[in-house]
Amino acid sequence: MRKNKLSRLLEPGFQLYFTFLVLFALASAFFNPYLGGAEGIIVVALYLYYRRSNALRQREILKYIDNITCNMDVATKDTMINAPLPMVIFRPESDEVIWSNDRFLRLTGEREHLFDTKLSAVVPGFSSRWLMEGKTDCPTEVELGGRKFLVFGHLVRTDERGAHSFLATTYWVDITDYSGVREEFYQSRPVCAILTLDNYEELMKGVSEAEKSSILNNIDEKIDSWASPAGGLLCHYDRDRYLLLFEERFLPRLQEGKFAVLDAVRSVHNPKGMQATLSIGMGRDADSFQDLFQYAALSVEMALSRGGDQVVIKNKFNFEFFGGHAKELEKRTKVKSRVMSNALGELVADASRVFVMGHKFPDFDCIGAAAGVCAIARKKGTPVYFIKDSSPNPASGVVSRLSALPEYQNVFLSTQDAMIKADSQSLLVVVDTNRPEQTMSEDLLLSCNRVAVIDHHRRAATYIADAALNFHEPYASSASELVTELLQYLLEPADLLRAEAEALLAGIVLDTKQFTMRTGSRTFEAASFLRRAGADTGDVRRLFQNDLESTIARYEIIRTANIYRDGVAVAKVNHTVDRVVSAQAADELLNIFGVTASFTIFPDGDRVIISGRSAGETNVQLILEKLGGGGNANAAGGQIPGNLDQVTRDLLRAIDQYFEEE
Repeated sequence: MRKNKLSRLLEPGFQLYFTFLVLFALASAFFNPYLGGAEGIIVVALYLYYRRSNALRQREILKYIDNITCNMDVATKDTMINAPLPMVIFRPESDEVIWSNDRFLRLTGEREHLFDTKLSAVVPGFSSRWLMEGKTDCPTEVELGGRKFLVFGHLVRTDERGAHSFLATTYWVDITDYSGVREEFYQSRPVCAILTLDNYEELMKGVSEAEKSSILNNIDEKIDSWASPAGGLLCHYDRDRYLLLFEERFLPRLQEGKFAVLDAVRSVHNPKGMQATLSIGMGRDADSFQDLFQYAALSVEMALSRGGDQVVIKNKFNFEFFGGHAKELEKRTKVKSRVMSNALGELVADASRVFVMGHKFPDFDCIGAAAGVCAIARKKGTPVYFIKDSSPNPASGVVSRLSALPEYQNVFLSTQDAMIKADSQSLLVVVDTNRPEQTMSEDLLLSCNRVAVIDHHRRAATYIADAALNFHEPYASSASELVTELLQYLLEPADLLRAEAEALLAGIVLDTKQFTMRTGSRTFEAASFLRRAGADTGDVRRLFQNDLESTIARYEIIRTANIYRDGVAVAKVNHTVDRVVSAQAADELLNIFGVTASFTIFPDGDRVIISGRSAGETNVQLILEKLGGGGNANAAGGQIPGNLDQVTRDLLRAIDQYFEEE
């Protein structure tokens, strides 16, 4: 049947020509019978010759096609059997092997065949899902017989017994040598580490030269002992800094050892009993040694800005944090505050206008610090605008008191109005946060060419980069304390309005929990300056008063608390509550005997609000960072997308990880 069809296709279409020849012969016979008869004989002869020659031509063409087809079948069979690549044909629905060549058999260790064998049994872990998804290459490398392969393949649809099915043909490319070279390339990539003594000045203060030499030798011995297994290059290139270069293959070992050098260096004390602390910044996965060193420098800066005594690793995309469990120590100097005050004063004086912005849902510390910046701008004679949060927030009372002052008429602006007023000479001062996504308006942040940041929270992986001024002190109790230190060098106490002084003092009181947490000598000096500026402690205390309903709600949250582990109390509320009340409940839980850290958690629409507080032993920021939150060691929070139960499980898992890493 197929040959007849092919014959018809190969036969030239001369029927029309012969039809016209016959018609011409008939027409000629009408006028001349002899001429018409002769023409008819010639037409018949031509037709018989055509039929004969056409039959011969068809037989030759069919013979040629049969010969080609046979040769192709032989070549196909020979190619499949003697292919240079291992091949296997199987049914993807049942994973049943149909055929495989000898090269694939040798890989599997079989001698005869794999018929009626599951491919997944021969190659454990192999999945043909990628073929059913229409892909032609396996997304992962496959290991078989101690070798590694890239697998390519395609599907063929078949009709077997009236049912549709598929056959998969796969080709296995050996990449074992390539994989080894690639692995060696990644393992031998350089890693640059900068090790810095956090408290070198304090450690060596009032110490004799002999004792200094002994302390440094002891620290050198600890660092050299830790770094020697890495087989890298270690050099002491500054009085308090070391440079370490080693290969990527040794980094997992250091991570598994939890960077034991931090504990080793912490065991070194000066004659006064002060322990040494070390911060390490590492750079990896860079395109050049210059970029590698830059990554390490950024990492060590990040480690110091987060309180020191920890390790930060930076690659092309993000930061990784290790350690940071030690209690922070006050390391600030008045020299830095004086330098920063002069720099901020010049920026404010040179600006066409100043915008002051804090974080979303501002608290007393945020508003107090912003009010202090407004006082600086007023002293310098520069127009100032305060970006106001239109939604209810914990500091609404302070904002109302400031708004009633003549000096604050037309000072408060919405973010939209601020965007309109901003120009190339504007200065934006961000207070009480260093993360772009937490500011009142990221658009305004991007619109201003010059930005100053004043913050005390430990720096996270995302932070405001390239700021014209960055007064970031994680050892300070609050942003209000930092701004108050700047005020002491820029204006007299009489230049500060009483409402501004009380707003600043309220910020310090809030973040220090009535001067009981994270306080240093500088904290009390700042409070003393504000008191001289007219701040009334009684009025400040009244700012923290709650109504009866809020007090009852706070204790309702406390009633839901349970001790999870190691003195950590977790209060889970199944309904939305006021954020301020929730944070106050977390503070109140610390008054319970045996509780060293507390968390309150409740749903708020499509997200979950968490407040974390610590009495000093537990770093709640490290715990909430794992969920996307932030803050400082003693007070942190987060707004986590998801449902309450899932976020609660994530919180408990983060708590477990924190204590396991200690």
